Amino acid sequence: MQDSFFDKAYATADPDETRALYDAWAASYDAEIAANGYATPGRVADAMFRFHKSPEAPLLDYGCGTGLSGLALKLAGFTTIDGMDPSHEMLDGARRKAVYRTLTTIDLSDPDPIPAGAYEAITCIGVIGTGAAPASTLDLVMHALPKGGLLGFSLNDHALADRQYEGALNGWLDCGAARLLFREHGPHLPGQNIKSTVYIIEKA
Repeated sequence: MQDSFFDKAYATADPDETRALYDAWAASYDAEIAANGYATPGRVADAMFRFHKSPEAPLLDYGCGTGLSGLALKLAGFTTIDGMDPSHEMLDGARRKAVYRTLTTIDLSDPDPIPAGAYEAITCIGVIGTGAAPASTLDLVMHALPKGGLLGFSLNDHALADRQYEGALNGWLDCGAARLLFREHGPHLPGQNIKSTVYIIEKA
């Protein structure tokens, strides 16, 4: 299983197929990811903490998976973290980590799964990209944020090689609907020789 789930993760395109993959991966996900040096959660969490003025305010970890991102956010200093994910099995793993205030299953058929204005900060850590959430997810989470709200997210090398993902970001930046606060390329999964770019953007 050393390479099977990683290989499949970047090959899925259908949302139901992706959810089924992550349901099946949930039991071994933490161990496999840790063995490959998963660095992106800590990088996003630390960058988000630098720019968010109210770390005690509710933060949404969108696409929280088994909760590795929630652990990183808690270690960075955030105290009220809610999680959402489409995979029931992944959410079971997140629940066991006891870092989330609430955990909610994402209905992939719902165009607006996040209550508008409910969160001043949202993270999508290792979520948007090839074989995972589509580029349109960026619009979904940005529309849910209030003016001045912060989004912290990452795009790995696979996503960066596909212009639609940064294109979605530039759609917000180029028209002034958001401004870029932070961007840094660095380690993602060193064991797989994959890097990622971490972004913090503010909704205008």
